[in-house]
Amino acid sequence: MKNTYRAVVQIVSRLTAGLVILWPVSILGQQAVSLDEAIELALVRSPQMLQQDQALDNAELARRSAWAAFLPNLSASTSGSLRSANILDPNTGQIVGGSSDSYGAGVSGRVTIFQGGTRFVEMNRTDADMQAAIARRENQRFAVTLQTKNFFFSALRQADLLEVARQRVDQAQQNLEIVRARSQVGRATISDSLRARLDFINAEQGVLQGETALRAAEFALGRQIGESVAVAPLRPATLEPTMLPLAETEIMQLAESGSPTVIAATQAANAASANVRSAKASYFPTISMSTGYNWNNQERSFTGGRTSWSMGFSMSYPIFNNFQRQSSIDRAQFSYRVSRLQEDDTRLAARQQADNALYSLRTAERAIEIAEEAARVAAEDLRVVRERYAVGVATILDVLISQSAASQADATVITSRYDYVIARAELEAILGREL
Repeated sequence: MKNTYRAVVQIVSRLTAGLVILWPVSILGQQAVSLDEAIELALVRSPQMLQQDQALDNAELARRSAWAAFLPNLSASTSGSLRSANILDPNTGQIVGGSSDSYGAGVSGRVTIFQGGTRFVEMNRTDADMQAAIARRENQRFAVTLQTKNFFFSALRQADLLEVARQRVDQAQQNLEIVRARSQVGRATISDSLRARLDFINAEQGVLQGETALRAAEFALGRQIGESVAVAPLRPATLEPTMLPLAETEIMQLAESGSPTVIAATQAANAASANVRSAKASYFPTISMSTGYNWNNQERSFTGGRTSWSMGFSMSYPIFNNFQRQSSIDRAQFSYRVSRLQEDDTRLAARQQADNALYSLRTAERAIEIAEEAARVAAEDLRVVRERYAVGVATILDVLISQSAASQADATVITSRYDYVIARAELEAILGREL
């Protein structure tokens, strides 16, 4: 009987331990991820990043094709035919005899010697296209990183706000107990009890709303990194503001010259300029050289037969092609003008965005200081009002107002800190570098 009891106890203990181990996965269904891991996973599964990778790959292939235009075109051919020994002579109408088998092979090559510099221009154009593709990919990488940071810190923000809401429930419970204690000695009215109870109910409602917002934020983070469940963010070591490594003038200069969007616009303008030069090259002739070597035999053998070779030069120049050259040049020149205007506008936009992000960053820094001071003042005010209420000087309404102000001040501190983190991430995305 004892052995049976011990066996049952061991089984129950093991099952309990297994439930405890599997609880976070099977019941909560929640994972935890750090900021670096979230960014890495988001970059891997981002369709926009894959599109930019494809665009970069296409640019590299185009550049290789432009380089290959300097190489000759080589081709090989072979042929063979079999006929009967007796064939009809179409001139006499008589059947004549003779071998009619034929075997042949040949190699030919063709190379463009001069094409008005088009090949060199094409090399420059494809280089510019590839640099633009690299810059666009880098810009997309920072865009995905910024989006991931928004989801990550939004989940952290909601978790912190939920903690503030729970603290408000505890404080509302304390207020309710104070009112009950005063009611027992006849120093509190029914209205005091009702107001304290209503404040407690509202605080619990705030917790429910906070839990819903946190759940939605964690699912949004999970979707961003490719998970179908809610993912909890791991809190970084610190969220305190730090000094920027660059001065304001350096930030503006970097935004105007080193921003990925500016680099992409500049390279796109360079590619448009190369298109203009390529269109003008059509006024020059095209000179090419061709050569070939052929072998023919009527016997099924590699020995014997007849061989021949050829070499030739050719030049072509379109004297009149229905104004296609002029039309191509006009279109290329207009495209170039548009690209230069877009480049200038992109520089101005980068400067404007950098200034806005920098100003938002400084505003967030100052907002943190103000919010922290407000939180200290609100906490002290709540303490004083509670003491005044305990001695009958203040009313329960004064306590509830101070309590609400203290909770709002704590929430403002949290919001200000995460506003600073997001503002710094936005500045990094604009500049295209970590700060």
